[in-house]
Amino acid sequence: MGLIAGIQYNIKGLVLALRTPSLLMLGLIRFAVILVLTLVLAGMVLYWHNDIFSMIWQMPESRWLIWLWHMISWVLTFILLGFSMLASYLISQIFFCIFIMDYMSRITERMVLGQQAPGNHTSIFGLFLYLIRQEIPRAVVPVLISVALMILGLFTPVSLGVIAVSSVLAGVFLAWDNTDLVPARRMVPFKERFEFLRKNLFFHIGFGLLFLVPWMNILFLSFAPVGATLYYIDKDKKTHGSGTDL
Repeated sequence: MGLIAGIQYNIKGLVLALRTPSLLMLGLIRFAVILVLTLVLAGMVLYWHNDIFSMIWQMPESRWLIWLWHMISWVLTFILLGFSMLASYLISQIFFCIFIMDYMSRITERMVLGQQAPGNHTSIFGLFLYLIRQEIPRAVVPVLISVALMILGLFTPVSLGVIAVSSVLAGVFLAWDNTDLVPARRMVPFKERFEFLRKNLFFHIGFGLLFLVPWMNILFLSFAPVGATLYYIDKDKKTHGSGTDL
């Protein structure tokens, strides 16, 4: 399954979620949490954008330099708006949405298999710690590294190429954040799960491309666990002929 399959499974999951009340409700809650945090952080950036830029460069007295000052301040503001969207995703992901993702994946697994495959059974507090431990190496760190590469790319001769590669890389790890839900829940070792990403890289590129579409990416991110779970189960069946681990 390659690039096109990744796009198809992402859309397939969205369609299934919109037709399933429980998945739709959970996805809308996740969508609302990310959207509210994005609007709050973006609103703070817009409200204080002059003050923020004044900390870097005080408004000059020259009329011509004032125009330049305003232009650069708005460029900085748009960059900060992008970071506010990323920050809202990571904050909501770590402290809230990872539970919704896992629950959406469990519902999808039961719908497809008729039952949920054996996995991690622990207390709510234990589950919280377990999910957080999975989320940091699986999504947070890779995405932050991708963003750092994008920033560094602004200062290189091939900046557009570096930014494009970094964006695709961020999409890949966001896709893996979703396809990894089932094997992580089944306690598959991290090394094997990362190997799954490596062997199915083109699928994850395709799945993550829809996360790069401005504003629409929030919608696809909200329902991505459904399509990713469908893919993992289908891949598992083709590999083993059952619902066992890959």
